[in-house]
Amino acid sequence: MAWNGNARPVFIDGAHTVLLINNAGMLQPVGGIEWQDVSAIRRAVSLNVAAPSMLSAAVAAASPAASDRRIVHISSGAARNPYPGWSIYCATKAALDHHDRAVALDNNRALRVSSVAPGVVDTDMQAEIRGTGLEHFPLRKNSMTSNATASFQHRPTPHEKYSTTR
Repeated sequence: MAWNGNARPVFIDGAHTVLLINNAGMLQPVGGIEWQDVSAIRRAVSLNVAAPSMLSAAVAAASPAASDRRIVHISSGAARNPYPGWSIYCATKAALDHHDRAVALDNNRALRVSSVAPGVVDTDMQAEIRGTGLEHFPLRKNSMTSNATASFQHRPTPHEKYSTTR
């Protein structure tokens, strides 16, 4: 089914509860801005920001009668903390976090939107991080120590929230 704004997802019709979990993301391009390929930047913005935003809009538009609508963006500590070599990943995850805060201000009926940063999860992306050269991701050196998780975990300031659930 095409999600071009005109398609109405039939599987949502008549649902009382609708849940969308946006969990897609890509790390590339990794490295300083002078090393980043503009096509890789376009792909990352498309996957990390545009696609979840478009899916969120489509699901919200297709489910006006549902009594409970929820959209969850899977975020990252990188949305809240900058890391060298990850400027695009950090920026796109931060954009998605900001998207949920802005949508929450729209006061949509029966719609709750949140971003959740689960911490370090051993996925293919973590394997990609471990395989990244130090010249592109200097913090990788810290990830090889027994204290690896601590170097990647988000440490919130008193003014931050992990979730913007509404």
